[in-house]
Order: sequence, then structure tokens, then C-alpha cells
Amino acid sequence: MENSKQMRTWLDDLKLDHPLVIAGPCSAETEEQVLGIANSLKDTDVNYYRAGIWKPRTRPGNFEGVGALGLKWLQKVKAETGMKTATEVANRAHVELALEHDIDLLWIGARSTVSPFIVQEIADALKGTDKIVLVKNPVNPDLALWLGAVERLATADIKNLGVIHRGFSTYEKTKYRNIPEWQMPIDLQTKFPDLPIINDPSHITGNRDMIFDVSQTALDLNFDGLMIETHHDPDNAWSDAAQQVTPSVLVQIMKDLKIRKEDNTETEYKAKLNNLRANIDIFDNQLLETLGKRMKTSDAIGALKKEKNVAVLQSTRWNEILGAMILEGETKGLSEEFVLRMFKAIHQESIRHQEKIVNG
Repeated sequence: MENSKQMRTWLDDLKLDHPLVIAGPCSAETEEQVLGIANSLKDTDVNYYRAGIWKPRTRPGNFEGVGALGLKWLQKVKAETGMKTATEVANRAHVELALEHDIDLLWIGARSTVSPFIVQEIADALKGTDKIVLVKNPVNPDLALWLGAVERLATADIKNLGVIHRGFSTYEKTKYRNIPEWQMPIDLQTKFPDLPIINDPSHITGNRDMIFDVSQTALDLNFDGLMIETHHDPDNAWSDAAQQVTPSVLVQIMKDLKIRKEDNTETEYKAKLNNLRANIDIFDNQLLETLGKRMKTSDAIGALKKEKNVAVLQSTRWNEILGAMILEGETKGLSEEFVLRMFKAIHQESIRHQEKIVNG
């Protein structure tokens, strides 16, 4: 699959003066609920009304959706409000029912993206469709798997494609439900700059109070739109209550978000930016040089450990380093999350160097 300006055709054809907005409840619960929320959103920036019909839950026993009945409610939404509709599909049967009920936009969820078999089944069922199909990132950060799902759909002659960034699962406790790992969608944008990319701050945060900040970050990174779960009574929602906002809050979020220019042609601005970027390049080179020196020291430590038959991993020493660096990072304006991730990566590379020597 190669990048092409045509990837953006479906989005450009909407002729929006604001980011694309997909909003609606996490789950369709009742006909009254679905239609009530839709009517609250029909005269806003919302372009597609979403509702989960089938809900793949992590563990059994939780609400797993109302099923095909909810598709009839989405049909009523379109008839009464004129809004286009969207829902998640996870197999051929879902696809056939969604097409039968003329759902305008379909997305493949994170748990489905991880399976090439599921994605291929969906691609085969959608072959040649003119519906918009979006692919959420897989549960774990795997760019090849994410793009592989898009490629399977493209191979099935599905032209109107895009991706949704909903964050990634982690065993670590962080302020996010799913850590954003912003570098992953940035890498995707670098490879396919014309492939529309939508941010899902609801699933990234798991917390309605953080949705605005994550949405602003996404727009600052040139994302094309947002998918925000919206419910008239979030606290009593049947699923994912904590991450849903009311229609009025959604409207305010969209008003408050700043849409920044991707570029500025002013000569003075360009000159200052080039100068600052040159400084960044210098610092990046210095970082690599310092890391190279650090690994040489790790090599020397590995040789000493081999000589004295000492284990590579020294947990006490590692915990001391981590604690000290987190405190030092705070004094330099670096978040604990960033310092943890950076030093874990450095530590892993140090272990690799030492193991190579000890086992060599």
C-alpha cells in the first residue's frame, strides 16, 4: 500500500471547517436513549453519530450490547435527525447487518485489529464497499499490525479508509486507561500522511476530565478528527461511564479547542523555527553520543560481572537509579512517566549489552 492524496477524498468531500467529530454513547441502551442523545447533537459539530451495538468486553458477565435491535434505532436517528451513523463491527455477520441497515461508517475495534483472521473476514465481507471503514490501533503498540489491517481492507477494494488512535494497553499504572504512545500515530502519519487519522480521547483517558487535554494534543499533532463518547447521563451509562461526557460538555469542548495552522510562511517565523530546530538537532546528537558512552561503560561492567560470575540484573541498584532519576527529572520539568519510560529503555539496552558480554 502506498500513500495517495485519494486516501483523503472521503474526508475532503465533507468540506468541514472544523475537525471531523464522531460522537454518541459507548453503548446503545434503549431506543429512547439513542434518539434522545442524537437529538441533542444534531445541530452541533458532530458529523457521525456513533453507538456501540455489539460490545466486546474484556471479561464475561458485563453488558455486551443490545445487538441487531440497536441498528433499527440508528436508522431512526438518521431518519429523524439527518445525521450519518457509525458503529463497530467484529465479524461477517455484524458487517452484513450493518450494511443491511445502511450504517454509514464502520470501525474495527482494537481487540479485532490484533487478529489478521478477523480483519480478513471483515475485509472479505466489505469487499468493494463505498462505506467509510476506520481501523482502531491494536491493543498493544504494533504499527505493522495496525497498518496490516488497513492494507487488508485496501486489498479488498475498500477505498474510504482511515485509522483511529485509541491508545495502548499497559500493565503499568498510569493516569491513562490506555497510554497514548504518541510516537506510534506520528510514525503512521509519516508513512501515510494522507491517511485520515482520528483520535479517541475517551478510551485513551478513561476519564472525562482529561478528554479536552488529550483532544487538544491530538489536534496539535495534526489529527483529522475526534471520536468522543457522549451520553445524556454518563454516570448511569451501562458501559464505560467514567469516560463519557454530556452533549453540552461535548459542545463546549469543541468550542474551546484551538485549531492551529500546520505551517506559517512568514520569513521571520521560518528563520526562528529553523534556528530552534538546528539547536534540537545538536542536542539530539549529544544525547546519542552520551548514550553511546554510557553503553561502553555498561560493557565494562558486563566484563567485570563475567569475571566475578555475578548476575547481570541487580534489582536494588536499578531501583536506586530509577528513584533518583525521577526526582532529578522533576527538577528539570520532566514528567515521571517520561523519565520511567526513558530509563527503562536505557536499562533494557544496558542489560542487552551486558548479556552479550557475559554469555559471549
